[in-house]
Amino acid sequence: MKFLRLLLLAPAIAAALLVTACQSSPTAQRTAGDATVSRAQTQATTAYALGTGDKLRISVFGQPELSGQFVVDGSGAISMPLIGQMEAVGLSTPALEDKIEARLADGFLLEPKVSAEVINYRPFYILGEVGRPGEYPYNSGLTVLNAVAAAGGFTYRANKKVVFIKGADSSEEVAFQLNTNTVVKPGDTVRIGERIF
Repeated sequence: MKFLRLLLLAPAIAAALLVTACQSSPTAQRTAGDATVSRAQTQATTAYALGTGDKLRISVFGQPELSGQFVVDGSGAISMPLIGQMEAVGLSTPALEDKIEARLADGFLLEPKVSAEVINYRPFYILGEVGRPGEYPYNSGLTVLNAVAAAGGFTYRANKKVVFIKGADSSEEVAFQLNTNTVVKPGDTVRIGERIF
């Protein structure tokens, strides 16, 4: 009788273990996936900092003569009618909107409403073992593989495992593993090295 009971219980125990194993595996995958998603969300939610060469569209509600397209110049400022030079480098677009509103409210307009958006980001640069090294326009969500494709692809000597990126505000390049998630930011210099045979 004990043997029969054990024989009937064995498949039930095996099924329970199998269900438990199946549940723990996707959970582990989900956790790893969540880490990737949270890194991507962190990058997406990090506000873009304006830099030299960015082209902006600034609209002042009800004031078309104050609205228009402005480029962040070499000194890091934009020049607007009525309020003149305004520092823009390092600010996010919402921070720039607030700064312009504050300047306009200081004796020029009553309760100004300002919107700002980037219409052209500063370019990125790619050099090394690519078909056509040079300067290319930045597009939102750009990855190293997209940048390499825009530059004519890898040469036959290219190291397809490591990429070197120097940020616009950095003095040194940093080595990154080359994969589909390696992000390029506006103003970055991307270098594809030569592989060792």
